[in-house]
Amino acid sequence: MDFLRGVWNSIFKLYLLKCSDARRVTYLRKLGMKIGERCRIRTMKFSTEPYLIEIGDHVAIAAGTEFITHDGANWVFEDDVDGGGVFGKIVIGNNVFIGINCIILSHTSIGDNCIVGAGSVVRGKFPENSVLAGNPAQVVSKTGIQRMLTKQSPDLLKTKNCTVAQKDRMVKDHFGIK
Repeated sequence: MDFLRGVWNSIFKLYLLKCSDARRVTYLRKLGMKIGERCRIRTMKFSTEPYLIEIGDHVAIAAGTEFITHDGANWVFEDDVDGGGVFGKIVIGNNVFIGINCIILSHTSIGDNCIVGAGSVVRGKFPENSVLAGNPAQVVSKTGIQRMLTKQSPDLLKTKNCTVAQKDRMVKDHFGIK
C-alpha cells in the first residue's frame, strides 16, 4: 500500500509541475505552507514537513530546488537520541529569486530582495538586499550591485511581453545564430 501511495504521489507531483503556478500554490497551501501573492514556483520538492515553510510575496523558485526541513543525519546515532528528529523552519522573504537546483536547509531565513545563485546550498540567516551563492552559500554582493550590472549588460534583451517565438528570434539575432 505504501508503495502505491508513493507512486501516486510521484505521478501527482509530475502533474503539478505541468500545471499553472496558481494550481501549485493552491496545493502547497493545502499542505500547510504559507505562500504570499504573485509567486512563481517551479519545483515540488518541499520536504516531508511543508508546513514549516513560509514564502513571502513575489518569490520565484526555479526548477530542481529542494527545501529540507529536517536533519536526517541523526540516523547515525538514533539510539542516543531515542529515535528523535531535528526539525527547523524555512522562511523566505518578499521579492526573492532562488536559482535552479538550490538546496534550502532547515533553520534558514532569507531576507527581502535577495537573489540566490543556481546550485547554492543555503543554511542560516541572510540579510535583506543580498546576493547569495555557493556551497555553503555566502553573501557575495548586494542586490543593488547586481541590479546595476544587469542594467549595464550588453546581453540584456527586453523580452518581457514577447511570445516564445519572438524571444527566440531576438536571442538568436543578438548572438548571430541563424
